Amino acid sequence: MLIEQYIKTIPKAELHLHIEGTFEPDLMFKIAKRNNIQIKYSTVEEIKSAYSFNNLQEFLDIYFAGASVLITEQDFYDLTWAYLHKAKEQNIVHAEIFFDPQTHTEQGIAFETVISGIYNALKDGQERLGISFKLILCFLRHLDESAAFKTMEEALSFKDWIDGFGLDSTEIGNPPGKFEGVFAKAKQEGFLTTAHAGEEGPAQYIWDSLNLLRVNRIDHGNRCLDDEDLVKLLAEKQIPLTLCPLSNLELKVIKNMKDYPLLKMMEAGVLVTINSDDPAYFGGYLNENYLAVAKALNLSQEQILQLAKNSFKSSWLSDEEKIKVYTILESHKLNT
Repeated sequence: MLIEQYIKTIPKAELHLHIEGTFEPDLMFKIAKRNNIQIKYSTVEEIKSAYSFNNLQEFLDIYFAGASVLITEQDFYDLTWAYLHKAKEQNIVHAEIFFDPQTHTEQGIAFETVISGIYNALKDGQERLGISFKLILCFLRHLDESAAFKTMEEALSFKDWIDGFGLDSTEIGNPPGKFEGVFAKAKQEGFLTTAHAGEEGPAQYIWDSLNLLRVNRIDHGNRCLDDEDLVKLLAEKQIPLTLCPLSNLELKVIKNMKDYPLLKMMEAGVLVTINSDDPAYFGGYLNENYLAVAKALNLSQEQILQLAKNSFKSSWLSDEEKIKVYTILESHKLNT
């Protein structure tokens, strides 16, 4: 079986997916028109051509501009539902979704509007498409911790809907320690946590995420390879990294996919997973990310299978749920 077909066939979990980052140009144009919002693009093609960046900040600028057209609960539902249909096509059976409420509440949109649209779509996706989910609220690190605490207070009214908290947005100049207090509060409330670290920021940000924020998982984490002791710790404790190949390529974290550090990490025993990050902006959903690294690094079916297993091992599913998936994945060993 060809690697491309194998990737399509195998069940996968996605653990690093920003729902606002799945905003395809045609849907953005449709929702902007529905809400009578003037955007600076007159056609879908103009929006597509604007999806071009040289670094994280340039991407965030267009990302936040796009998110500004999301106003109603239906908008957030439609955004999430569109991703879930794509996930179903790509044989994603479990998704752990990031959302950035501060992006919207800063524009005067009610927290309840944001989370209700997203959560209701995820529930429908579970019932109608068979995709299980976890919902992760991310704090925007370019804002201050007091803003994060305010968002935390709003979120606690929806505690049963939220599985964990994360940290994203502009990494440089916004170290993890800036949010030590609000992450301690999240832990106290019983939530799991994760943080973007070591994408553009240094390996020290990964250390700080582990030691100060006490996160369960690291999002990106590329720069761990700059620190041998950190790599050893990640491998020994099996702390997952949620890698995003096409994102790293588009944002110039790497120059060429052949330079991708995936195999170095796997050889060092680090628990790595493949994810799409913001697929509408970075040229590919989960399968395209798997295929890009598979082709560039000449991955075997056995290595693809291991990455799929890692995606479930690194997830926040229960041990019982993971065992069920492992049993299904074992049947995919035949295609070697």
